[in-house]
Amino acid sequence: MAPRYKIAVIQLHPKPLNPSYNFSKATDFIRAAASKGAHLAVLPEYHLTNWVPEDPQFFPLCKQWNDYLHRYQELAKELKICIVPGTIVEAHKDEETGEDQLHNVAYFIDDKGEILGRYQKKNLWHPERPHLTSSTHAPHEMLQTPLGPVGILICWDLAFPEAFRELIAKGAKTIIIPTFWTHADCSAYGLSKNSMSEKLFLESTITARTFENTCAVVFVNAGAPPENEKSMYAGLSRVAMPFVGGLGDETKDTNKEGMSVVDVDMELVEEAEKNYKVRADIEGEGWHYTYRHQGGGKVE
Repeated sequence: MAPRYKIAVIQLHPKPLNPSYNFSKATDFIRAAASKGAHLAVLPEYHLTNWVPEDPQFFPLCKQWNDYLHRYQELAKELKICIVPGTIVEAHKDEETGEDQLHNVAYFIDDKGEILGRYQKKNLWHPERPHLTSSTHAPHEMLQTPLGPVGILICWDLAFPEAFRELIAKGAKTIIIPTFWTHADCSAYGLSKNSMSEKLFLESTITARTFENTCAVVFVNAGAPPENEKSMYAGLSRVAMPFVGGLGDETKDTNKEGMSVVDVDMELVEEAEKNYKVRADIEGEGWHYTYRHQGGGKVE
């Protein structure tokens, strides 16, 4: 039988420039998820600091990244739950030039508190490019986890099917995507045509990715501040599965801060592959596309 997991998608609102407050709130959500039997808890992108890179406090706060990472490791070990702590923005210095850099990184921490892998955001959204350093040509890597083979992407990576294909070709069956996506990411022109354009973008693209890759997609976005739920935060956090679409009643249709604990039946992924045979085609001798990680050859 295919395995079943409980995944908590935590649609947290990150209070700007207040990592201690946000960590405390995230901890409360994760404890609640563990009490409900969740095997994995996932937080949004920028969940410790929000995204205010031009504020003079932002860079110094990002120097605290290792402390918070260790605290999440201890929490995972204590609660015996896997955690993807959204993304943590890390302050580093370039090894060659000595210049300051910011890396936007997602980690997978297992239920023993061990780090199984990290991913540094590759496809940067245009306003991020003056501030963040991309992982550029580093390959996307599949991780073996207690929830099976997993891949991690971040926010705007969602727009690039190539990122999914690279992970799926390497065996990933669940793709986790911490996100900080708002309605304000749409242009004035787009908003004049459809004020919910980004909602349409997200729901359409997430559903397409889960079908075209016969995988589960764990999409976790930032929520709105409780005092202003009419703000531009998009929310819509969910686990998307082939055949059935988005799951997560407490978060998938709203931008309100909250948490959905979703029962994930991987039989849906296995049956989708039997039906659509996407992975079988990619692995076949006659496959007519090549990918950069293959060196021009077939999937190994």
